[in-house]
Amino acid sequence: MTDVTTQSTASWRDYYEMCKPRVVMLMILTSLVGMLLAAPGLVPIDILILGNLGIALVAGSGAVVNHLIDRKIDVVMKRTHNRPIPQGRVDPFQAGIFAAVIGLAGMAIMMIWVNPLSAWLTLASFVGYAFIYTGYLKHATPQNIVIGGLAGAMPPLLGWSAVTGTIEADAVVLVLIIFAWTPPHFWALAIHRKEEYAKSGIPMLPVTHGERVTKIHILVYTAILVLISVFPSLIGNSSLFYLAAAVALGAGFLHWSVKLMHRPEPSTAMDTFRYSIVYLALLFIALVVDHYLF
Repeated sequence: MTDVTTQSTASWRDYYEMCKPRVVMLMILTSLVGMLLAAPGLVPIDILILGNLGIALVAGSGAVVNHLIDRKIDVVMKRTHNRPIPQGRVDPFQAGIFAAVIGLAGMAIMMIWVNPLSAWLTLASFVGYAFIYTGYLKHATPQNIVIGGLAGAMPPLLGWSAVTGTIEADAVVLVLIIFAWTPPHFWALAIHRKEEYAKSGIPMLPVTHGERVTKIHILVYTAILVLISVFPSLIGNSSLFYLAAAVALGAGFLHWSVKLMHRPEPSTAMDTFRYSIVYLALLFIALVVDHYLF
C-alpha cells in the first residue's frame, strides 16, 4: 500500500491540521490551569505567553510525528484517510522537517525564557507520546492508552513547573486526574470506531476483548476518575465550590458510562466521548474559579 492516494499542493491549513489543534488547545487549557494554580496571584505575563507557546509547539511537533508514523494506518481508516500525508498534500520528508523545526523552536523557548525543568518535562512528554505510545505501545497492547496516557496527562505539570521550577504534589494530582480520564475518554471513541481499528490492525481494547469488556473498563476508570477528582478538596487545596462541581460533573460522566454499559443507543459511545471533553474542560475551569474566588 502506498502512503498517498492523491497529489496536490500543501497549504498552511495542512500543516496546521497535522498539529492536531483541537487536541493541543485542550492540552494548553490544562497547562494554563497548572500555571494559574501554581501562582498565588497572577502568572507573570512572559511565562504565561512563552510557556504555553513553547508547550504548544512541542505538542504540535508530537502530533506531526504521530501523523508520520501512522500514515499507512490512516489510509485505511475513515476518520483519518483525508489527512494531509495519506492524501499526498504533504510529503513525509516535509512533515518531518516541519516537526523538527517547531519542536526545536518550542524547546528553545522553554529552555531560554521559561526554565530547564519545564523544558525537560515537555521533552519527556513529547518522547512519550510521539515515540513510546505512537511508535510502540499503540501497536503492542490493548492497554496502550492506559500506559501511554501518562504523556498526554503531563500538561498541568508542565504549566506548574513553568511558573515554579518545581514538581509539587498539587500538580501531580492534576496529572492523575487526566491520567484516569484518558482511558474512558478514548475507549468510548474506540467503541464507535471499532471496525476501523480492526481493519487497521491496531489492538484497541474493543477489538481484542470486545465491547462489553471495554464498557466495564470505562465504568471502572470513570469511577476511579471521580474519586481522584475530589482529591484537591480532600487535601484542603480547594473549597466546597470545586467539590460540588467535581461531584456534579463526575455524576454526569458516570451517567454516560452506565448508559453505555446497560442502555446503549447507536450514538451513546460518541455522546460519552463528547461529554468527556466537556467534563475535563469544565472541571479544570472550576479549579481556577475556586482558586481565585473562594
